[in-house]
Amino acid sequence: MNKRQSILLQRTYLILVFCFMYLPIAVMIAFSFNESKSRALFTGFTLDWYKSLFHNDMILSALGLSLVLALVSSVIATVVGTLATIGINSMSRKGQLLVNNISYVPVVNPEIITGVSLMLLFVFVQDKGIGGDGGVFGWLTLLVAHITFNVPYVIFNVGPKLRQLDPSIYNAALDLGCTPRQAFFKVIVPQLTPAILSAFLICLTYSIDDFMISYFNSGTMQTLPIAIYAMTRKKVSPEINALSAVMFVVILAIILISNHLDSRQYRRTQSAVRSAMAEEGNK
Repeated sequence: MNKRQSILLQRTYLILVFCFMYLPIAVMIAFSFNESKSRALFTGFTLDWYKSLFHNDMILSALGLSLVLALVSSVIATVVGTLATIGINSMSRKGQLLVNNISYVPVVNPEIITGVSLMLLFVFVQDKGIGGDGGVFGWLTLLVAHITFNVPYVIFNVGPKLRQLDPSIYNAALDLGCTPRQAFFKVIVPQLTPAILSAFLICLTYSIDDFMISYFNSGTMQTLPIAIYAMTRKKVSPEINALSAVMFVVILAIILISNHLDSRQYRRTQSAVRSAMAEEGNK
């Protein structure tokens, strides 16, 4: 096999992989504009299913809950995870290894195990008489569950960036007159901002997308994925195609924004390095 054939084979394989991954999504988005309810025949273009979707009170209520839950849980998880990362970084090498391995457990654990274990914890709390007659399941249990599975992602995202920092810059800030608080917020946090923002967007995406853990800990409340599941149990409506298309576009936009911010920060860093090298050369 010559080089040209090898390149052609690689490109064909890459195209097949991307078709396998994204062709179902493309079909779903296309049929969200289908005039009829047919899932096999495209009869004409229409926006009626999107109009119907945004007049569906159940969907709008679930969407509002998911967005508020995702925003609040992501903010709390980002703050807690960033502070935890700073604490872990100050530990000994063995301590860091131990805590990082423990932090991996919620990530590698199947979601159903995490969801059921949290549910059993909340049931235990409820059996102790906490939560009143209505029980504990609801907004609070959803919030705690989402924070729980989001914190490790913050730790793994902010940790590498923190380890890349020169540890002497904090001491240098103290020597130059900063208080410990000023050194943290004016020196360390700006350096970690891209990683913190990236972690926040990851948490936001996972929180909006989560079904399994929310299903076991939501009580009578319905997040957007749970509402979609309830709709598909009876009959797959074209509204679901429209809703899935909207979710896909939103999550794709979040990912693109995150990547754009990371690449912009990288270009700024490279530009600063080149400028510093040029000034050093001029001297």
